[in-house]
Amino acid sequence: MSQVSFKTFESKDAAVVVGMMQDFYAIDNYPMDIAVSTGLFFEFLETESLGRGWLILIDDEVVGYVILTFVFSFEYKGRIAFLDELFIKETARGKGLGKRALDFIQVQARLLSVKIIYLEIENHNESARKLYLSKDFSIHNRGLMKMVVA
Repeated sequence: MSQVSFKTFESKDAAVVVGMMQDFYAIDNYPMDIAVSTGLFFEFLETESLGRGWLILIDDEVVGYVILTFVFSFEYKGRIAFLDELFIKETARGKGLGKRALDFIQVQARLLSVKIIYLEIENHNESARKLYLSKDFSIHNRGLMKMVVA
């Protein structure tokens, strides 16, 4: 039986994680600058207040990653998190890793004193919607908006 584990990001993981980010972003044709993403990876590691990231492994082989980023909220009485990225390589999908990753994140969120976790999904990604709903996420009635600050 395969062993699933999660390993906290380390500096030596930069190329592996950024490579998977390329695959993840390509799914929806998101632009990506490898140099910028690599720099952000190191900034993320060096600044604990930004969040946490983990590799997802099966039998010590990296098959994905998950990233939680932190925000402070008065409304929710403290630290909240954004499930910024959850990616599983195509060859490892359909094996329950998404559910395992969400179970892991829920435990980590409690340990990190996170009050609530937000996430966003693409409207066309019905399998992601089903996964998140099956793991106690709910559809939020507020609309997500953005303002790009150059």
